[in-house]
Amino acid sequence: MVLSSLYLNFLPLAGNLIWPQDSPKPIILYTPNDAVSLTIAESSAEFGRLSSNEIREAIESRPYIPELCISDTKASVLALQITLFPNKGFSISFVTHHAVLDGKTTAMFIKAWVYICKHQELEKSDQPPLLPDELIPSFDRSVIKDVAGIETAHLNYWSVVNEVVLKSDRRSLKVLPKMGESGPSDLVRATFGLSRDDIKFLRKKVQSQFDSILKEEQNHSKQMHLSTFVLTCAYTLASMMKAIGDGCKKVYFLFTVDLRSRSLDPPIPNNYFGNCIAGQHVAAEARIFMEENGVALIAEMFSEIIKGLEIRGLFEGAKERLVELASLEPGTHCLGVAGSTRFDFYRSDFGWGEPKKVDIASIDRTSSISLLESRDGITGGVEIGLALKRHEMETFASLFVNGLKDH
Repeated sequence: MVLSSLYLNFLPLAGNLIWPQDSPKPIILYTPNDAVSLTIAESSAEFGRLSSNEIREAIESRPYIPELCISDTKASVLALQITLFPNKGFSISFVTHHAVLDGKTTAMFIKAWVYICKHQELEKSDQPPLLPDELIPSFDRSVIKDVAGIETAHLNYWSVVNEVVLKSDRRSLKVLPKMGESGPSDLVRATFGLSRDDIKFLRKKVQSQFDSILKEEQNHSKQMHLSTFVLTCAYTLASMMKAIGDGCKKVYFLFTVDLRSRSLDPPIPNNYFGNCIAGQHVAAEARIFMEENGVALIAEMFSEIIKGLEIRGLFEGAKERLVELASLEPGTHCLGVAGSTRFDFYRSDFGWGEPKKVDIASIDRTSSISLLESRDGITGGVEIGLALKRHEMETFASLFVNGLKDH
């Protein structure tokens, strides 16, 4: 009842992605008989282990993740699974097709679901409550002004990847295969945390290292943008590259910027439904991450990119970045970031309390690190999830923890 009423506001989620021969781009087709796949399952696995931060086999999470129905010509947008662990708890998992929506839209859907569950219970009513304006998605595409032709560039990139990488039809709707060298069966996953004090410590340490670099260069005017995001990514990547240990490889780290929060004309509303992100990247030799002041050097790269967004604009170089991504040298360590500390997934109380653990399961397939707000929600901390080979993870854990012991 709750989900069916929720889809009245989020109809595209019940539809399918298709690419008609007479259309220059894919479209979302919804018909009255369409529905979202919902799997109900039961598991005897150890709930405490699955919901902990400890190192465990990545493949252990797979039974609790639904499958999207995808072919070359048709792809479902959303699949859900609820798994009961008798006398322990339950999990809610979902998979989305990223061609249709980004993380912020997914978070809005979850918040709307939570809102209806809680208010329907509080009001003791059979009728679902009306959603507040901020949780009603906006489908107004007229606010997107693509003066640079970025849509066409992305469509061309999609077609080339389908043809060259997937060896399939240029209009195939299948998702990309795993980006890294190892499969989920070779990987373990774990979650690490940075508290507010840890972030303050890193900011002070990185600023000190950066000041020393500027002194050597006799440059005293340069300023660093040391946000929580920059410090978290720089510290995690430096520890990660040291753990992996191949200094000869090039590292290509992808991240995105939410355009809803930017000053665009016309402005894009916070409740815009779809993908509303701009891609950016940091590229460097792995050996730079491994240097003594590697965290400061990588933080500087992030800082320059983020500061440059205000100067150069959000879309400058967007098409060139696609070309660069398509022509990466074999062996390049391609990474990304999934999630955001602004999604507030840990505040998702459906009526049984807030979740004990939130995981982004796709990181073992996409070679990404995941970022989420800390579970307590009040300390300004960050949860970092990653998937590595076991010996790499054990080394990473030691480096990550020991690097914070000086404060």
